[in-house]
Amino acid sequence: MATSEKIICNATEIQKLIPQQPPMVMVNKLISCCDGKTVSTFMVDKENIFCENGVFTEPGLIENIAQTAAAGVGYQLMSAHAADAEIPIGYIGAVKNLKIHFLPPVGHEIQTEVQIEHQVMNATIITGKIRSGNNLAVECEMKIFLK
Repeated sequence: MATSEKIICNATEIQKLIPQQPPMVMVNKLISCCDGKTVSTFMVDKENIFCENGVFTEPGLIENIAQTAAAGVGYQLMSAHAADAEIPIGYIGAVKNLKIHFLPPVGHEIQTEVQIEHQVMNATIITGKIRSGNNLAVECEMKIFLK
């Protein structure tokens, strides 16, 4: 991540955009959110519940993608309605074409990009990519249902 990138929401503010609370928060900053694309960052900490043997494991990576999508929805709602808008709860319905190229190590900041591909009623299909440095770590398609 370039240091000149604007941060929309920091670690404290991000919790207003997603329904998860610590220790289940897997997004630290919201970098951008427009035209169906959301970008977030997350610092992989050794105390994270999804870190094991010095790496951020598969469940944490999937949750990071889902929470990036949730942060995008939360940001859009807050921008369109008001700071007191109710943040919807989402459920992962399916993960498809999951490719884990490597597990990001503790101490690295990952950058996650989510692109909305399709929306039909309460179902959203997204593609997600996680990078650690300039290297693609994870990619997948995810179906998310909003309550």
